[in-house]
Amino acid sequence: MRKQRAVIVSKKLEILLPDAKCSLIYSNPLQLLIATILSAQCTDRIVNKVTEKVFKKYKNIGDYLNAEQKEFEADIKSTGLYRAKARNILASARIIKEKYNDAVPKTMNELLTLSGVARKTANIVMGNAYGIIDGIAVDTHVRRLSQKFGLTTNNNPVKIEQDLMKLIPKNDWLNFSHRMIEYGRVYSPANKKNDNSDPISKALGRLN
Repeated sequence: MRKQRAVIVSKKLEILLPDAKCSLIYSNPLQLLIATILSAQCTDRIVNKVTEKVFKKYKNIGDYLNAEQKEFEADIKSTGLYRAKARNILASARIIKEKYNDAVPKTMNELLTLSGVARKTANIVMGNAYGIIDGIAVDTHVRRLSQKFGLTTNNNPVKIEQDLMKLIPKNDWLNFSHRMIEYGRVYSPANKKNDNSDPISKALGRLN
């Protein structure tokens, strides 16, 4: 039944949102890494507004290495959780400099050594910056909708990702994540958690 649900969800997503993509604005892997860290519990719209200024001020890894913690906190404050985010970004810059020769790494294991980086961020960076597909990025939209559509009963993002990877073909993992995130914004926002009038919920309802 789960596999059947996954097929319906994937087909509907492809029809409704064929061109969904990462909505964070970036021009290189380092910018995407920073934007993704900033996006935790913050909308991409706000992140893009903040990074428009941040990326002009901090142009390369050296600029982050020389950044003052308090000043950088002020630069990213409107994204929320700014102290922890600033600490993680500046610590990650040091790790990238010391361990990875100034380049954001391309593998899951290496990305997970960066400060504040879990599988979601690593999947986003690998998939969008490098075209390397290792898993499915599970953000709040993907987690919520995967539960709503009966694709998982787990609440832990890592376990949800494992469930989804069994249901979704690997060549669709990146698109599936983008489309689920966009679907959550457009058709089924968090404030409509118990509302099943969205297109996918209606399609799945015919299974019951």
